[in-house]
Amino acid sequence: MQKTIRRRDSVQPVEFQTAIHPLLQRIYSARGVQHERELQYQLANLHKPNFKGLAEAVSLLADAVVAQAKIIIVGDFDADGATSSALAVLALRAMGLHNVDFLVPNRFEYGYGLTPEIVAVAAAQQPDVIITVDNGISSIDGVLAARELGIAVIVTDHHLPGSELPEADAIVNPNQPGCEFPSKNLAGVGVIFYVMNALRAELRQMGWFAESGITEPNMASFLDLVALGTVADVVPLDYNNRILVAQGLQRIRAGVCRPGIKAMLEVSGKQANKLVASDFGFALGPRLNAAGRLDDMSLGIQCLMCESENLAREMAAQLDELNRDRKAIETGMQQEAMTMLQKTLQADAESLPWGLCLFDETWHQGVIGILASRIKDKYHRPTIVFADVGEGEIKGSARSVPGFHIRDALDAVAARHPELLQKFGGHAMAAGMSLMRANFPAFAQAFDEEVRRQLTTDDLQAVVVSDGALAAQDFSLHIATQLREAGPWGQHFPEPVFDGEFFLVQQKLVGEKHLKMTLAHDAHGQQLVDAIAFNIDPTCWPNSQAKKVRVAYKLDINEFRGNTTVQLLVDYLELAAQ
Repeated sequence: MQKTIRRRDSVQPVEFQTAIHPLLQRIYSARGVQHERELQYQLANLHKPNFKGLAEAVSLLADAVVAQAKIIIVGDFDADGATSSALAVLALRAMGLHNVDFLVPNRFEYGYGLTPEIVAVAAAQQPDVIITVDNGISSIDGVLAARELGIAVIVTDHHLPGSELPEADAIVNPNQPGCEFPSKNLAGVGVIFYVMNALRAELRQMGWFAESGITEPNMASFLDLVALGTVADVVPLDYNNRILVAQGLQRIRAGVCRPGIKAMLEVSGKQANKLVASDFGFALGPRLNAAGRLDDMSLGIQCLMCESENLAREMAAQLDELNRDRKAIETGMQQEAMTMLQKTLQADAESLPWGLCLFDETWHQGVIGILASRIKDKYHRPTIVFADVGEGEIKGSARSVPGFHIRDALDAVAARHPELLQKFGGHAMAAGMSLMRANFPAFAQAFDEEVRRQLTTDDLQAVVVSDGALAAQDFSLHIATQLREAGPWGQHFPEPVFDGEFFLVQQKLVGEKHLKMTLAHDAHGQQLVDAIAFNIDPTCWPNSQAKKVRVAYKLDINEFRGNTTVQLLVDYLELAAQ
């Protein structure tokens, strides 16, 4: 798809007291950094825990720990849910609670969240307390079912609440009405980290650790889990989240992390001492998510909780194999989806919906979210992909584009057509829903109408946002290293992307769909630089006619056979005027 490269508006760089390269000053200023203290990532700078509902949650949990009550953690089946579940269990055990375990709903049997069905499964273990992590804010019926059984419920979540809140004993969610916690962008694992940190303070004040002879846990030891879950869930990296991620990265780079994370790094070919935030999203997150997508997220949680390095390696190898299976399934589904859309485009290029809804009864419901993301990236329009779940019901996973709040859009569709959606929930950029298969055509039309109501044709044009051109002298290992270390980069605090025109000296296809290039700054072949564009369209590239290209790229470091060189990671490639 043709994209537009748009350079960021120039802003007056912030003047830093410490010595920072002018390029970095410009990049930070463009991301809204107002003062260099926003780049100081000490734990002491975290927001204070002024959550609504935190005091009630901590009081209930402290009593439970002292009484040695039975607690069950009910998580979500993605990387955020897995890290949240592992952190909650490990922290409670470290604080001296002996009877705590986790339960993750199998997405194929129970669906998402604390449903009455999963409460019934939990009730067989006779818990005194259920803690939800990364879910629960929309679990009205599930919370009611638990309370009717005499089970106390603490909801910890970060998803946007609906018009009705569950009648839990305590709710900790920065996005619930009346919560004054300044960062609304915490992932589920960030929320439970704050809860466990507050619980430790309460138990310390009660004298629990001293009286029980328990070594007070160091909460920083859980920051590797917090960093992984935060980045993998693609929440905005505001200042508070950057602190959490930076601290987790620092520990992992120093070799201080869970055996499960170390094992997943090994199977993904990543070196712990050179880990960057994007590795959480592209290397570790997908392997962890593969368990929840294809099988049972319990494997991922057990890997994160494992104390044995050998056992962790075995589990990580299983996760890696599941991820390979997921890729194979996804490739087949993607080909089928593209065929569907190409037929529509061939019939009438103008008839492609602004809001895409795709369904095939053979598609795997664990992979539809990834497929929706791929389709959204290719066609740059809000996309929902559905899978059949039986008994006339289908489930959808939605991904959106900037400027279109997908959860609010579903709310608008539900208000106009209350008979269509059975349930839904999510964020601005991603959401999930269920509806009856017979209602799919009507819903697809209603969704397209809502997208057209909110967006313009300009909004459907994919844009690559660039930090401008790099000077020739900046194509250096020194600058590339500074950019790598200047993060953590992520959602809403993006890794720097630059653009420029280069002469194409060499080009070849590697690995079937990746384009390896040698670029030059001028027609004489001066200052050559290697570049690679992943997942290109093999019908367009290599292009024997191309002499000059315009690229949007990240400045990266390539290490191969002991040699370290600068390499451009190409985000977008197009022909330049020849």
